Amino acid sequence: MSGRVRHIGGFILGGVAALLVDLAVLELLTRGFSLSPFIARLPAIAVAMVASWLINRTITFAVETPPTLAEFAKFAAVSWVAQAVNYSAFALILLAFPSLPPAAAVILGCGPAVAVAYAGFRFGVFRKPTPAGTSRS
Repeated sequence: MSGRVRHIGGFILGGVAALLVDLAVLELLTRGFSLSPFIARLPAIAVAMVASWLINRTITFAVETPPTLAEFAKFAAVSWVAQAVNYSAFALILLAFPSLPPAAAVILGCGPAVAVAYAGFRFGVFRKPTPAGTSRS
């Protein structure tokens, strides 16, 4: 598999897997534990973030070094910013359309969050180091 196909496919896989985990935890907490979707979404995002980090570091960005707490902290920071974008859209959609299922509001809020996440992962978290004595162009 070419590097570009693996990279793009890995990012899509990481995003879809995170979305499915997010939706599963959201459904479990709202239906199984009767939590408000506004509250249930927070732990759903946290669990989904771990799944996304593992897929993105392994497949999308093919990081060969062992994972570190610092890397995860950077990933978490980028993910929470992206999820703040998604959560804002999610909340606005649910407030505007209260009869809409929460899962639909999650999906509708994904677009802008994806762009924020990719930029942060690519240029921040998983940026390949520049060899000593060279500069980035």
